[in-house]
Amino acid sequence: MELTKLTAAEFRAMVIAGGQLLNDQMELINSLNVFPVPDGDTGTNMNMSFTSGVENLKQSKSDKVGELAGALAKGLLMGARGNSGVILSQIFRGFSQAITDKETLDANDFAAAFAGGVEAAYKAVMKPVEGTILTVARESAIRGEKKAAKTDNIIEVMQSIVTGAEKSLAKT
Repeated sequence: MELTKLTAAEFRAMVIAGGQLLNDQMELINSLNVFPVPDGDTGTNMNMSFTSGVENLKQSKSDKVGELAGALAKGLLMGARGNSGVILSQIFRGFSQAITDKETLDANDFAAAFAGGVEAAYKAVMKPVEGTILTVARESAIRGEKKAAKTDNIIEVMQSIVTGAEKSLAKT
């Protein structure tokens, strides 16, 4: 399948589906949590935070991806729980800031926004530690940018980001 423009309706559906997947995988994510302490609540905190973001996005009637991303980021920030929720909210804050005025996204927009999200998250953490969600996000963003330089298919860029995340996670 090829997708060269991500519309607001597609972005909204993608975020809602992503929220459901996060909810479904919450316990697995809880089991991955080992830093700073293995308290087993990372998935729970990320899920609660993202749910807040999704609810705020659902209230938006905008037909612009940038505005929807802003609504998601605001909801995430307002509902952020724990370190993982705060980091997640910062990833989406940076993502939304990179595409504020965008009506739709192309592959380069998406990759650049994801990289902007990673940059914002690193800046928000006083002492970033490698081998954490920050590393996974950074390494997957790099893969996304490299893929976007070779294709205009947003799905291929997203798949590259996911593959990058899986490879990075396997190393942590």
